[in-house]
Amino acid sequence: MALLPINLRDLNGYSVKSDNINGTLCLRYVARHYMVFGLTAFVVFMLLLGKLSFHEVIVEVPLAEQARPESSRWSGLRLPPLYSQYHEHELSLPQHRWHAAWHEGEPKFLFIPGHSRGSGWGNIWQEILLNAYLSYKLNRAFVFYNYTWNDDASQDYSDYGGKPIPSRVPLSALIAGPMVGGAFPGTDHHASLSIAEQYYHTVCDGRKRVLDREEVHKDLGSWMVDSITEGWVRKLRTVDDQCVEVENSQGPIYNWVTFGDKSAMRAAWADFAASPVVSTFRWSPLVELAFDNNREVVAPTTISEPPLSALPYDTPNAGRYPAIPGLLVLHLRRGDYAGHCEHLAEWSSTFLAFNQLPGLEDFTPPSGSAPWGENTPENTALYRRRCLPTIPEVVARVREVQQAHAARGLENVYIMTNGALSWVEKLKVALTDMGGFKHVASSRDTVLNWEQKYVAQAMDMLVGQRAQVFIGNGWSSLTGGIVVMRHANGFHADTTRFF
Repeated sequence: MALLPINLRDLNGYSVKSDNINGTLCLRYVARHYMVFGLTAFVVFMLLLGKLSFHEVIVEVPLAEQARPESSRWSGLRLPPLYSQYHEHELSLPQHRWHAAWHEGEPKFLFIPGHSRGSGWGNIWQEILLNAYLSYKLNRAFVFYNYTWNDDASQDYSDYGGKPIPSRVPLSALIAGPMVGGAFPGTDHHASLSIAEQYYHTVCDGRKRVLDREEVHKDLGSWMVDSITEGWVRKLRTVDDQCVEVENSQGPIYNWVTFGDKSAMRAAWADFAASPVVSTFRWSPLVELAFDNNREVVAPTTISEPPLSALPYDTPNAGRYPAIPGLLVLHLRRGDYAGHCEHLAEWSSTFLAFNQLPGLEDFTPPSGSAPWGENTPENTALYRRRCLPTIPEVVARVREVQQAHAARGLENVYIMTNGALSWVEKLKVALTDMGGFKHVASSRDTVLNWEQKYVAQAMDMLVGQRAQVFIGNGWSSLTGGIVVMRHANGFHADTTRFF
């Protein structure tokens, strides 16, 4: 299967997050992968050779984007890509019979228009996984949708911290496989192939059966994943309509209450992990190429390792993303987490459902004599330490985890973070000063083209998924997505830790 296209005109618009990437690192990369990534590596090498510090490139906005009314709002800034070629790829899937005279021979569909919007990728992705899983259990085609910040078709860009981001990113720019229309493997080859939302609306216009979410949920008696899934399976067994969707105004089927309960995934885990939604999951070619191009940044190699883009398309999740020996990955959320961690403490929140799978270290909120919605100073300090650790606390936790048998041989560190560059550099120095690590890098050191910049969180998840040891944030859904894939791929529970 051909790779989704990469916009080559953007190759001169690399986003470089640090000015201290060693030129030697890029030379080693060229020597290792020149046959596969010659053009990309050459451009990066020339950029690094020409200057040691990089800055955001401000270029003329393309005429097609200048015509959009919101373009003037971002005057002087380079506008994000709109990923039109990925949208086109989705609409051209072979299961989309656009010109068929009738569609009775097609499978039954399930669409959940009240899916979450305007949230970080980790929150959206965990919901997509369960929506696709439910569709598979029903043998209905999953109607996949964009990663959406803003549904308004007149606004291609949304404001994120004063900067423009794409309002809608096609799902195929982030992930690949059955969830976005790819074939199911082996014995599942008769499973209904996923379809794009636009195709669903076209085919099902005027003949949709809309179901009341509240009617199904009022009799469940639980917000656990297994209860919700079984409730919807029972309901849909009584519905023969081809085009079924859930009432839009009633929100997601699996919502924040479910994802926030530490026990919500446990009963459903074995069946969920064995489903092709998980076992055949893969990241998009765009994300995998970003990983391949930054392989030496993440952890310098000493032996030949085939790039992900060279592996057969149908390589199972576990075989495609094995552990990288010697790699320790830390996920450290900053920014808005200062306030968020305080809120978690006030309500004595448990770790999220995806972070409390069977066998993983448990977190039980400490007890204390404080009114509901408040907490003791001691407990609040504990939450802060585990949710927003300082540099000395990060170092201390790394030292502690290093004592585990599963941590033997760790020599490279990769820091997944949205922290300020100055803070990240101080942390890198502190980890280097510990001794024992040959290489310490972070998200800020990666080299990404213009399309990869806006899906960089997915590349970080791929790195975390492949760590020999991963230390994450138990209240982070992005950590949760990594934990799910590590656990499903058979990584020993002792290799997945939390601050």
